[in-house]
Amino acid sequence: MAKTLLERMGIATLSQAKKETLVQMTILSVACILSFSVRLFSVLRFESVIHEFDPYFNYRTTKQLVENGYYEFHNWFDDRAWYPLGRIIGGTIYPGLMVTAAAVYNVFNFFNVTINIRNVCVFLAPMFSSFTVIVVYLLTKEVKSVGAGLVAASMIAIVPGYISRSVAGSYDNEGIAIFCMLLTYYTWIKASKTGSICWSLSCALAYFYMVSSWGGYVFLINLIPLHVLTLMITGRFSHRIYVAYCIMYSVGTILSMQIPFVGFAPVETSEHMAALGVFGLCQIYAFVTYLQANMSTTNFNVLFRTVVTIALAAAGLTFGVATFLGKIAPWTGRFYSLLDPSYAKNNIPIIASVSEHQPTTWASFYFDLQLLVFMFPVGLYYCFRELTDANIFVILYSITSIYFAGVMVRLMLVLAPIMCIMSGIGISTTLAIYMKNIESETPAAPSSKSGKKKASDYPIKSEIATVIVTVVSIFLTTFVFHCTWVTSEAYSSPSIVLAARGHDGNRIIFDDFREAYNWLKFNTPENAKVMSWWDYGYQLTAMANRTIIVDNNTWNNTHISRVGQAMASPEDHSYTIMKELDVDYVLVIFGGMSGYSSDDINKFLWMIRIGGSTPEGEHIKESDYYSSTGEYKVDKDASKAMHNSLMYKMCYYRFGEIMTEQGKPTGYDRVRNQEIGNKDFELDVVEEAFTSEHWIVRIYKVKDLSNRGTV
Repeated sequence: MAKTLLERMGIATLSQAKKETLVQMTILSVACILSFSVRLFSVLRFESVIHEFDPYFNYRTTKQLVENGYYEFHNWFDDRAWYPLGRIIGGTIYPGLMVTAAAVYNVFNFFNVTINIRNVCVFLAPMFSSFTVIVVYLLTKEVKSVGAGLVAASMIAIVPGYISRSVAGSYDNEGIAIFCMLLTYYTWIKASKTGSICWSLSCALAYFYMVSSWGGYVFLINLIPLHVLTLMITGRFSHRIYVAYCIMYSVGTILSMQIPFVGFAPVETSEHMAALGVFGLCQIYAFVTYLQANMSTTNFNVLFRTVVTIALAAAGLTFGVATFLGKIAPWTGRFYSLLDPSYAKNNIPIIASVSEHQPTTWASFYFDLQLLVFMFPVGLYYCFRELTDANIFVILYSITSIYFAGVMVRLMLVLAPIMCIMSGIGISTTLAIYMKNIESETPAAPSSKSGKKKASDYPIKSEIATVIVTVVSIFLTTFVFHCTWVTSEAYSSPSIVLAARGHDGNRIIFDDFREAYNWLKFNTPENAKVMSWWDYGYQLTAMANRTIIVDNNTWNNTHISRVGQAMASPEDHSYTIMKELDVDYVLVIFGGMSGYSSDDINKFLWMIRIGGSTPEGEHIKESDYYSSTGEYKVDKDASKAMHNSLMYKMCYYRFGEIMTEQGKPTGYDRVRNQEIGNKDFELDVVEEAFTSEHWIVRIYKVKDLSNRGTV
């Protein structure tokens, strides 16, 4: 019956090559559909909503682009951010994400398909994850084989390490940047294999798209030169590599400088000097090769030693002088943090305070990669066995990405694709080897001694092969279940809408953030200035449409430090700072009532550290906010500075009257598991304006106090 069905569909009459192509296309199509579908849990469970914090800024700027055009978008001065400084949007962002979303929106409208720009933003990352599946297949196919490409493509479709930044609603730069990165790698491998000008230009264009989308492009522009340098050292450098790199670097650099936020950084900053140095080395290498072919050995050796000595001395002197004069900018704080994980903690607390900048734990590696952790070394082994230019590239990608992912948890996103590629190579090669050994159990009777030996050995081979294939199949099955569970439970909950389980098992929705932002939008003057910790700045401007003091673009440490000082100081000192910043309302996030652990009390130590990191905040000492036993507490043992701080008072105002759990005293903090120590107090410089349903968001109005004392 199956044969008849195949004959009706015309499949049975196809050649073997066409059947294989059909199977490959089917697997790849299913992987693309799965990649898109598995990222829709958040939409199905909640609604079509933007997630997290940064995506709200991206959404707001995309609306500006769609409604007013690129010229207005590029020249937009946002006076609702970083009051009173403001922000020039066009010169401080990577516009690739917004331009891509606007292009998709305009394409739909061109074909008269009505769609809201918000929905385009929500579903853009899942759509690009499907494109990533195709690029991973093409890349792995170039490195190893079609089978390895299909396995790697299927893995990247569901691996949690990539899904964490590409679920529906995660409208962030990484949503399209991983596709751009892998596309650049694929075109680079094609260019280096063929030496084709067309592929080299394609690589430059892909690199330009990457630069326009994410600051992580620095990883690319150091990895590709590292590959070229390795090929030189190992004697694999050729005319093909010379053509590919020179075209890619020169055209790609010129294009990247057209991004206003990047500007002249590719020829001025330390992060880009390696690429420039390798480009110069390529010219020297080609010139030396030319001279060697046209000079005697003796003359060439003398000239070579002389030129190399002078060139190295001149290059070193030029680099030193340019750095001293400020013509070459030093490495950024985030780049130093990648080289020295303790740098940010010791020197730039604003960088260290971001959770995604913390070092990655072993548990996180397994949680985000599972089976790939164990299959990655297998793929690496097979790449070392058959060293080619492409294999050397993926080996370098593997080693560097493992290091950077260990230093910063955010870069797990860069590691996930190469883990899928290496695991795909490992699994595909292993199955290809052992599947050949699975035969029928009754072989023909041997007619020679060699035949007897082969027949006696074969059953053992067959059994071993069967066990290995079965084990790999079981591991792949558990990988699918693990990925689905992690995606569903860990990475499909928008931070703007929270969910929990009650005692009866029913789901409870906490919509306090949108409730508070809507209150601000409809109950405060349009020119009201709101002070909060920088985490919530993007959401406030996008949803409440109010002016904020600081936001998630942490470019001005001094301004953020002033907010930290206001939060950590007693009321009278805080009032002076708030009036200096012209603050009308103060917003704090509090989880003591609901059990929400990502609240401002848990972030308060970072406010203290950042507040005390500038000369104006020298009086704020972290040690003053610990108890006498050196612990961070909010109960009666908490320090006087802690009890008197504005943050403590705004979070726990009237909380001492509330019973949060049965059998516990009033004022029991469910996050810290402590009874607060200061219950009975009044506020002098601010007054409560709004508290959300579950007390997660609390808003206070700054009082207009008399500027002179009473007689």
